[in-house]
Parts: sequence; C-alpha cells; structure tokens
Amino acid sequence: MATSLTSHRPMLAIGLKLGALFLFTSMSALVKALSDDIPAGEMVFFRSLFAIPPILIWLSFTGKLEHAFKVKRPMGHVWRGVLGTTAMGLTFTGLGLLPLPEVTAIGYATPIFTLVLAALMLGEKIRMIRIGAVALGLLGVLIMLWPRLGADLSDAATIGALCILLATVARSFVQIHIRQLVAVDHAAAIVFYFSLTATLLSALTAFGGWVMPTPGQAVTLVLMGFIGGVAQILVTSSYRFGQASMLAPYDYTTMLFAIVIGYVWFDELPTLVMLAGATLVIAGNVVVIWREHQLGLERGKARAVTDPKS
Repeated sequence: MATSLTSHRPMLAIGLKLGALFLFTSMSALVKALSDDIPAGEMVFFRSLFAIPPILIWLSFTGKLEHAFKVKRPMGHVWRGVLGTTAMGLTFTGLGLLPLPEVTAIGYATPIFTLVLAALMLGEKIRMIRIGAVALGLLGVLIMLWPRLGADLSDAATIGALCILLATVARSFVQIHIRQLVAVDHAAAIVFYFSLTATLLSALTAFGGWVMPTPGQAVTLVLMGFIGGVAQILVTSSYRFGQASMLAPYDYTTMLFAIVIGYVWFDELPTLVMLAGATLVIAGNVVVIWREHQLGLERGKARAVTDPKS
C-alpha cells in the first residue's frame, strides 16, 4: 500500500496539481470579492479555521493523523505561523487593491527571492546560470512594479503592489523555514500547525475591528477556508505521484485562471507591461526549474507544504 501512494503516475499528479491551482485562484477571487466589506485579518481567520476540518479528515484517512500532533521544534512552527500569517494578511490586503492577474504575476517572484535567501541563509551555492535567472526574474518584478512605484505612495494601487511584494518576500522566508522544519518534523505537522497558528494569530486582529458578516458573506468565508484546505490536500497529494521538477511549470497556469476569473468576475484585464514583466519572471523561474532538474535537486517534500498563495 505504501508503494502505491508514492508511485509515478504523472497524469494523476498533473490533474491534482491543476485542480489545486484552480481552487487557490478561486479562493483568491472570493477574498477579492469580500475585500470591500470584510477586514483582511478576519478573512485570514476564516481561511485558516475552516481549512482545519478537511485537513484533519484527510490526515485521518491517509493514516497520518498521529504525525500531525508530534513536533520536535515547536517554536519553529510558531515562527512558520507568524511568517505565513503575515504573508497571507498582506496578500489578502493586496487583493482588495489590485487586479487579480497582477497579484498573481507579482507572486511568481517567490522562487526568485527564495533562491537568493537560500544562498544567504542556508549557504547554497548560486552559479552563473542561477544568477542570470535571478537577474531576469528581478527585472520582471521591477517592470511590473514600475507603473505603481511612480505614483503617490498613498495611492491604493501602489499600497497594494507593495503589500504583494512584501507578501512574496515573506513567503520566500516561509520556503526557507520549511526546508529546515522538514528535516525534523513530519509534513502533516507542518500543514496542521500552520492552520492552527494562523487561526490563533489572525484572531488577534479582532481587536482592530471586525465586522459582522451577512449570511451570504458568512457562507463565502466558510467556503473560502474549506476551498483552501482542499486545495492544500490536492497539491500535497500531487507530489506523491509526480516529481516536483515535473509539476513546477504548471504553477503558471494560475495566470490563465486569474485572467479568465478576473475578466468574467471583476471586469479586469492585464496590461501589456504586467504581462511583459510576468513573462520575464516566469522565464527566470523556468531556468531555475530546469537547472534544479539537471542537478537532481528535488525538494518536493518542502514544496508540498508551502503556504499556497495564502
């Protein structure tokens, strides 16, 4: 039975990954739809709390529930929760201020920043190919942000862009932190304790002012958390049936999902500047993916439990 759970079934892996990415993008759309009425901290609370039931059911079904509660580095999970919750809060704030495709595009910079942090914090070597990939990705980020940075810093779109950029950096720190946590704790514990700590931390924002949601908004908030939990299950499961290097390029299908959902739901269209910058960021990431594949560096275990688009 254990062998079948880790078998190489690429089509199933791709299907699970695409399903997860579509759900994550849909969840972001729900956040955006509620952003004018519900504070970001309150949305983070519901997103985290109602992700816990499907995650616990899934862990029980797969026989990993006991691993979810055993940790060797409890403070490591606290810091992972702080970083992840911060990234989620910034992302939810940015979603209310920027078009969905633009938020998605800036988020693609996470692997680029992670590569830089891995060199600085973990001592990983970056050779010329990766340096070129980082430079290409950072150029793409600069192109996407340039129209926003030229505006008044009090402008809503500028604030939104800075929030998403900071969220991207925070998620990069999360990636580095998870690489360290998986060396001592089970992935099930990382997934569970992040949802738990994010719920507790985001609950503190109630002191800053929450609002009483309408019945329809309450249903949407609960659905948002449930979708996030199911998406996390799907993306984690996808790495049981396919290698991380094979699945990584499919991350960029979220741009297609974001463009379609953004146009249909919010009447948003990406600008040429944004698409040009996103293309360079994606190109830099593809170079990194190719290089890691060449070197045989698989970090599927860490990728399976990263904070998903928050």
